[in-house]
Amino acid sequence: MVLTFTEAGIYCPAADAYIDPWKPVDRALITHGHSDHARWGHRRYLATEAASPVIRHRLGDITLQTIRYGERTRIGDATISFHPAGHVPGSAQIRVEVGGEVWVVSGDYKTTPDGLSEPYEPVRCHAFISECTFGLPIYRWPTETALAAQINSWWAETRAKGQTPVLGVYALGKAQRVLRLLDPAIGPILTHGAVEATNAVLRAQGIALPPTVQVTADLDRKAHRGAMVLAPPSALGSAWMRAFGPVSTGFASGWMQLRGVRRRRAADRGFVVSDHADWAGLNSAIAATGAERIFVTHGYTAQFAQWLVSQGYDAGIVRTEFGGETLDETPEGETTG
Repeated sequence: MVLTFTEAGIYCPAADAYIDPWKPVDRALITHGHSDHARWGHRRYLATEAASPVIRHRLGDITLQTIRYGERTRIGDATISFHPAGHVPGSAQIRVEVGGEVWVVSGDYKTTPDGLSEPYEPVRCHAFISECTFGLPIYRWPTETALAAQINSWWAETRAKGQTPVLGVYALGKAQRVLRLLDPAIGPILTHGAVEATNAVLRAQGIALPPTVQVTADLDRKAHRGAMVLAPPSALGSAWMRAFGPVSTGFASGWMQLRGVRRRRAADRGFVVSDHADWAGLNSAIAATGAERIFVTHGYTAQFAQWLVSQGYDAGIVRTEFGGETLDETPEGETTG
């Protein structure tokens, strides 16, 4: 096998390297900067040029080598290349070729362009390791245009009521995607420190984002009533949020497709926004690889694997410690749950 599945992570014996390992290893190939994929403690890291600033921001002083999309590098007896995954800026699928056989690890991916991340590119292979966070037919995402209309309408309505809208978003990826959908003509945009720190990293590497104001201890929050506030989900309901006075809370997640999840989050509004592929995206991505052998990980693995088998694929389940899209994030910007 080109890749094997171990207690430390997905392993390539020919390269003596792991892909997104969850235990400390000598050489780690990292698909993107979310904390369930990029972890501290490895001796050497390899990631895309675009992912490296966030990875360094989150992991600190690490030995990190970068690679351009599509560039091929030889590691041991394997040829490795990174290809756009469309998940967050710098995210990648990792192609591994050994003896003419090609396997691809998708990491996390999204097939529809969002105007922020590098657009997803299908990679032909013999075996494909695919996430299936939202691997049920119920999950179908609205367009970016529809999302913008929904969020801006809520913002305007909330502002007219004298309330401050506070929207729960992941600090990396989703926050910046939503930020680019907001209409600054409605009012100013405030950010939690975790969101603004990531904004600063992305702006420094040339990614254009609308102006924002970080919420600090000396900011007069009541004077900014009606501003849109972007914060990690864990800040919703906290003392940090209550300092704004009357608020309306929103939550941006693919899980908002389910009404029961919306009720459990106790948010006033739920917006269906995800940086992962929906049902149609998963199926189209897998078909485009031309792979006959599919391994699925994190999400509705049993259901999606069964579906793939019914469609003629040789499908199996890989147990990993990847989290996919959770319903919480700590103020420091690391996903939990």
